[in-house]
Amino acid sequence: MAKEIERKFLVTSDDWRAGAKGVSYVQGYIATKGDTTMRVRIAGDKGFITIKGPREGISRDEYEYEIPKADAREMLDKMCGEKVEKTRYKIMHQGLVWEVDEFKGANAGLVVAEVELPSARHPFDPPPWVGGDVSEDDRYSNSALAKTPYSQWKSQDNRKSQDAKKCQTPKR
Repeated sequence: MAKEIERKFLVTSDDWRAGAKGVSYVQGYIATKGDTTMRVRIAGDKGFITIKGPREGISRDEYEYEIPKADAREMLDKMCGEKVEKTRYKIMHQGLVWEVDEFKGANAGLVVAEVELPSARHPFDPPPWVGGDVSEDDRYSNSALAKTPYSQWKSQDNRKSQDAKKCQTPKR
């Protein structure tokens, strides 16, 4: 069984950009039931289908399979309503790969960083450009952003969510 153990953070500065090269992503959701999702994604020149199970803290079952890009495009066009578009950048920091997602379209203005960990208790020091931990804030999941894009969040709620956890992120 495949496990995704992931922490997600708001990004507070552009310091991560130095030398970063991004890949364009577009993804949509075929099915969502509670915290279980079936996603179709095109990442650069590859297609993927992914099934994610319910979240338990920062962990969840995840099954991802490469599919022909043409099939992914057809599924996105025919089976998915709202889509999420972003550019993903991969950045090494202290032996871990951090994925910075810069959202586009209806989610423009939102930049988050994710790090996959070998265990839920794995210690790490976040990069200096990482802010508040939003790992368990469902609004920041891509499936939620497809349904309720960042641009539709109320300004006040938007400011609150960004400021709520901006205090220094402790060592893990």
